[in-house]
Amino acid sequence: MQKLSNYRRLWAVVGVGMVSLILAFGLHQPVWAQILVTVLGSLIALLMFIDMVKTLRSGKFGVDLLAITAVIATLAIGEYWAALIVLLMLTGGDALEDYAAHKANADLQSLLDKSPQQAHLMVDGSIKAIAVDQVDVGNQLLVKPGEVIPVDGTIISGGTTLDESSLTGESRPVDKVTGDTVMSGSVNGDASIQMVADQKAADSQFQNIVRLVKQAEAQPAHFVRMADRYALPFTILAYVIAGTSWIVSGDPVRFAEVLVVASPCPLILAAPIALVAGMSRSSQSGIIVKTGTTLERLAKIKTVAFDKTGTITQGHLKVNEILTQPAVDQKQLLTLAAATEQQSNHILARSLMQAAPDQLPTASDVKETTGGGVQAEIDGHLIRVGKADFAMTDGTIQKVEDTAVYVSADDQYLGCVTFTDELRPEAVTTMSELHELGIKNLMMISGDRQSIAEKIAKAVGIDRVYAECLPGEKIEVLKKVPENQRPVAMVGDGVNDAPSLVTADVGIAMGASGATTASESADAVILKDDLRRTVIAVRISRATMHVARQSVMVGIIICTVLMMIASFGVIPAIFGALLQEVVDTVTILWALRARSIAIKE
Repeated sequence: MQKLSNYRRLWAVVGVGMVSLILAFGLHQPVWAQILVTVLGSLIALLMFIDMVKTLRSGKFGVDLLAITAVIATLAIGEYWAALIVLLMLTGGDALEDYAAHKANADLQSLLDKSPQQAHLMVDGSIKAIAVDQVDVGNQLLVKPGEVIPVDGTIISGGTTLDESSLTGESRPVDKVTGDTVMSGSVNGDASIQMVADQKAADSQFQNIVRLVKQAEAQPAHFVRMADRYALPFTILAYVIAGTSWIVSGDPVRFAEVLVVASPCPLILAAPIALVAGMSRSSQSGIIVKTGTTLERLAKIKTVAFDKTGTITQGHLKVNEILTQPAVDQKQLLTLAAATEQQSNHILARSLMQAAPDQLPTASDVKETTGGGVQAEIDGHLIRVGKADFAMTDGTIQKVEDTAVYVSADDQYLGCVTFTDELRPEAVTTMSELHELGIKNLMMISGDRQSIAEKIAKAVGIDRVYAECLPGEKIEVLKKVPENQRPVAMVGDGVNDAPSLVTADVGIAMGASGATTASESADAVILKDDLRRTVIAVRISRATMHVARQSVMVGIIICTVLMMIASFGVIPAIFGALLQEVVDTVTILWALRARSIAIKE
């Protein structure tokens, strides 16, 4: 039999209840009402019992055992209305948990849509378009300007500039020339190149990212829900009281009466409702938390790992310094560089133009060398702007560590313009507040160079740095976080972060400007372009769990008092079931306080 969803079970119970009411009070057929409730109630209880056994076999102790026992006991003594009320509470709680996790199933469609689909195969001087999965190792391929590199390979003719941000997360362009390797998923610049395939599509870097996400989703981290931790001691307590009452009184009805008021509604209802309320409170602050389990994990976070580009930094290059030779004016150097590069589509050219004066001299005889730079004639002087060995072919320029363009005039070196990925203004405050919350282990896991990553980390207050990491290496870093420093959250924004977001105990995506795939793979998505929302998310999760624990404890205390009273036989089963609804109301109202949590934003 196909497993019924929790929603269908709830509707089945509601339907049985309505029909039974009509039979008992409308048609005056209480026997048929009892038979209907007993048969279908037993069936639903059996399905839940099977689910509970699977839970127990997995090493966890669920919260449904008491409620199922109460249903069976009340049906056995003929208290079918009490059984129906307990079933309604039980299926309602399970359906509520399903609702809280409704958006948890993030798919990979966005990532798959962006994967290379076609390749241009070169055979005997002709070009043929083929599906990317038809490419074999050793095939010669043509990649046109603006196209995605179809498979991992090596350039055999030409040079270009590649955008590898979807793979490494880094915004700086990468120059490639003959003999260099290229990765699938990289976006080609303004020049055509010829390459030889080193891997098939299935073995190439972009498809590897897809595979990493699928593997991580298939191996979710083990986590014990708060309700499950309370379930075992509460269940033992209830059985002890009920069993003792039965033994002392000799009446099995007493056993059922105790278990009816012992039905763990605080665990089944209060905690999920508090979590749903906390998720609602998070959305008010521009943070979408996809599941209640995410809130539970986030409240216990001990380590937070960050991607660099687009997460700690703003994700676009900006002119940082203008370093000139003696007697060369900085404004003059910037003007010459921008005027020379103004017709180029190179990412550094665009950054130069943003910093350049409005009025630029006219450049003529402009020639761009892919992977090298641009030269032009300005006011009768030959200006060369680009890589160090392009600006001065004699190799006399001393390179700087930062991303830079070098400028020469008539073979005389003038200086260079360096670029930096600007820090988010809230980055320093974010790290400081996370430390104040007791999260002592803050990490940066970046695909950028070690020197640049360390510089950024020091500036914002990051504790540890892992640089030059591809997506698979980021996963290994997360897996090696010691157990005493877990749970670990990962904050990122790009396609390359998707596997890491799934691998971490909590994946947080910067969804305002980040990749859709990162948002789909994450457990939580920050909708506002504000890194400090990670701090707010932790604060809301901790406050939510505080309210959830309070509501659970209030419910448990009330249920325990009711069990003690019921053990003396003064609470009939039907009245006990109704009292449970009162307890439900109290714990629900208490749990809903999580929706109005006051958090400093």
